[in-house]
Amino acid sequence: MTKPNLEEIYGIASLMIWTLIIIPTVQYAWLAMNLSLRGEGSIIVLGEIAQSITKSQKLKIIHRALTILGIGFLLGDGIITPAITILSSTEGLRLIQGLENLSQETILAIAIFITLFLFLVQKYGTGKIGIAFGPIMTVYFLTISLIGVYFISQNPSVLRAFNPLEAFNFIQNHPFVAFLALSEIILVATGGEAMYADMGHIGKNAIRIAWIFVFFAVVASYLGQASFILSHPTEQNPFFHSASILLGNNIYILFLLLITVSGIIASQALISGVFSLIFQGINARLIPLLQIRHTSTELSTQIYIPVVNFFLLLGVLIMFFIFRQSEKMASAYGFAVNIDMVITSIFLMYIYFNLRKYFYLTIAVLLFFVDATFLASNTLKIPHGAFWPILFALPPITFISIYILGQARIYTKAKFMDLNTFINNFLKIYPKKCKIKGCAVFLLRSKERVPPYIVETMIKHGIVYEENIFLSLKKLDQPFGIRSYFSEDLCEGIKYAVIEYGYQEIVNVEQELRNLDINERVVFYGVDNVYSDNPIWKLFGLIKRIFSNFADFYKLPPQKVHGVVVRIEI
Repeated sequence: MTKPNLEEIYGIASLMIWTLIIIPTVQYAWLAMNLSLRGEGSIIVLGEIAQSITKSQKLKIIHRALTILGIGFLLGDGIITPAITILSSTEGLRLIQGLENLSQETILAIAIFITLFLFLVQKYGTGKIGIAFGPIMTVYFLTISLIGVYFISQNPSVLRAFNPLEAFNFIQNHPFVAFLALSEIILVATGGEAMYADMGHIGKNAIRIAWIFVFFAVVASYLGQASFILSHPTEQNPFFHSASILLGNNIYILFLLLITVSGIIASQALISGVFSLIFQGINARLIPLLQIRHTSTELSTQIYIPVVNFFLLLGVLIMFFIFRQSEKMASAYGFAVNIDMVITSIFLMYIYFNLRKYFYLTIAVLLFFVDATFLASNTLKIPHGAFWPILFALPPITFISIYILGQARIYTKAKFMDLNTFINNFLKIYPKKCKIKGCAVFLLRSKERVPPYIVETMIKHGIVYEENIFLSLKKLDQPFGIRSYFSEDLCEGIKYAVIEYGYQEIVNVEQELRNLDINERVVFYGVDNVYSDNPIWKLFGLIKRIFSNFADFYKLPPQKVHGVVVRIEI
C-alpha cells in the first residue's frame, strides 16, 4: 500500500475535529443546553417546548411525531452503542502478545459474558460503584490524550487539521470521497444527545466544563492516530496498535483493561440515559406506566426499568450474532443518532424562531444543513447494515404511537362529568344513603373533570363511604420534593387532597396517605377496558392491560387497592 496522501490525512482529521466542534459542542453543549424544562434536557423536552409555544393543532401533531421518531431512534442507538463499544474493546485482546490468534468465537463469548453481566447488575443499581466511574473515565481520557500527544510530537504537522481550510480543500478536491467519508466521520459526534439528556442529573455547567476536557482529550487521540498512520500507512487499527507499540505488552494489558472498563462505563451511561428517557416519556404521558424501581436510597435518579433492560439486552445480543465483528457494526452505528441530530436541529430552528432569537436561529439553520448532509451520506449505508437501527426503532415508534392515539381516543370517548354536575348528583344521594364505614380514597387527575369510574361507583352504584377523599397527583417543575396537603372540601362528604411531586420522583402513595393521617379502608382507581373491532385499537387495549399498572407504579397498598373497570368503546 502506498503512503497516504497528506492532503487526505489532514482533510479527514480536520473534518473530524470540526465535526466535534459543530455538533457536540455548538449544537448540544451550547445551543440545545440553553433550552430546558424543569432543568431537564432531551429530545422529549425540546418537543414539549415546541408544543408549548404553538396553538396550531397541525404543528402540535408534527412536533409529537418528531418526538416519537426521536425516542425510537435513540432506543435503537441504545442497542447499537453498547454492542459496538463492548465488542470493539474485546477485540483489542488480539494485540496482547500470545493472543494474536484469538478466534472471533472466543471474542464473541467474552463480549457476551461482559454484556450479560452489565445488564444483569442493572437491577442492583450502580450507585455504589458509580463513585469510581468519574476517576476511571478521567484516567482513560488522560491516557488516550497522552498517547495522542506523544505521536503528535512525532509529526507536529498534523496540527494543521485545526485549520478548517484543510477540510474545505479536501471536500473541494475530492467531493465524492468526502461525501462517503462523512458517514464514518459522524461517529465522532455520537453521544451528544446523551450528554444533553443528562443535563437534568448533572447540570449544564458541569457538563460544559467536563466536555472541554473530553474534547481536547479526544482531539489529541485522533490527531495522534493520524500521525501514526503517516508513519504506518498500512495500519488498519491505529488506536489499539499505536498504544501497544508505545506502552509495550505488559502495560498494554493494563491499558486494554482500562479500555474495557471504560467501554462498560460508557455503555452503562447510555443504558441509564435510556432509563431516564423512558421515565421522561412516562411523565410526559407518551409511554404507559412501566414498572420502575429505585436502585438507590440516596439518589432518586438511580432507576431501573426491567422491561426496557430486557429488550436492550436482547437487541445487543442480536447485534452480536448478526454482525459478529465490530467493524461490520460500523455500518449500522451512527445512523440512528444522526436522525436524532436532524430532529434536534429542526426543533432548535422552530423554537428559536418563535422566541425571536435570530442569532441562535441562524446557527440552528446552519446546523440543520450540516446534520442533513451527514444523514444524506449515512443513507448510503442503509443496504450495508444501517437498516438495523430502523428495524430496532420501528417497534417503540409503533408502540408509542398506538398508545398516544389510543389515549386521545379514550379521552374523547370516555364520559367525564364536570365537578358541579357531579356534586349536585352526589348531594342528592349522600344524605339518604346508608354509608359504608371507614374512609375511601378515589384517584383522579383533576377535580374539574370527574372520571367515569367515580361516576359509576358513587352515583350509579351508590357506593358511598362515611369519609370520601378525592386524591390528585400533580407533577412539579422541580426535580425533587414531595408535598401532600388537603385542599378545600369539595362538598359535604368529599374532601380533596393533593400530592405534589418532583418530576424525578416516584411517589409512594401509601406513605403520603399516612403523612396526611389518612387511614383508608380502600383505594379506588379507574381501569379502562377498551373494546373495538379495529385491530389497531385491539392492540392498544392489550397494551393498556399489560403495561398500565397504576397500582404498582404509584406503590398503592395492594391489600386495599380496587381497580374499577370501565368499558370504553373506541
